[in-house]
Amino acid sequence: MTQQLLSTPDVPVARAAPDRGYVRLAAQIHALVARGEFAAGQRLPAERALAERFDVSRTSVREAIIALELQGVVEVRGGSGIYVCDAAPGAARAPAMQEPGAGPFELLRARCLIESEIAALAAATRSDADLDRIFEALTAMRDQMTDKAANAEADRRFHLCIAQSTGNSVLLATVTSMWDQAQGPIWEKIEQHFHTQALRLASQEDHQRIFGALVARDAPAARQAMRDHIERVIGEFAQGWR
Repeated sequence: MTQQLLSTPDVPVARAAPDRGYVRLAAQIHALVARGEFAAGQRLPAERALAERFDVSRTSVREAIIALELQGVVEVRGGSGIYVCDAAPGAARAPAMQEPGAGPFELLRARCLIESEIAALAAATRSDADLDRIFEALTAMRDQMTDKAANAEADRRFHLCIAQSTGNSVLLATVTSMWDQAQGPIWEKIEQHFHTQALRLASQEDHQRIFGALVARDAPAARQAMRDHIERVIGEFAQGWR
């Protein structure tokens, strides 16, 4: 009996919070700065070199650098590089930002996988009323192209309306949750660096292709158009510093 109780598989096991790789990497880079390997005013190695040194992806380096920038450890100078900042007298900088959710690239990759399949399903399930709601969001994005906040809200509505058109409340809740996580200091900083009107214009064209596939009830085309859209956003955010 004792052996059975010890081996019972139904007893819940507490799980540690997921380790955010970019947070750990930010602490590692900060440690190099703290021990003087990179002096104040010195330019850090390129992202590719840091990725090779720490055996991580360049997107992980990108997120770590932004975390360090938020902590005042480094300064990103567009077109020049990443430089170590002067420490305030007596300051003890701790760059390990404990973001409540996933890092930007982790979240975008999840969106790419999930929303692509949702778009394919929506192509088969959408109603004319659903198309009206999706088109309203698409039109609002176009009309608010120069207003970043209003454009972003219409962008969110476009994606949520597609999820809603599947008729599956779990899928809608999943997409809503992913969009709700796309906020906070890390997101604000990465958008500050890379979210431009040119990016919004490109997204408008992407959304038009997605909408066209939904109208045509072309599930493969809807899947591919959504995947291409989010992969392009990932690519924009992963470009070299401007």
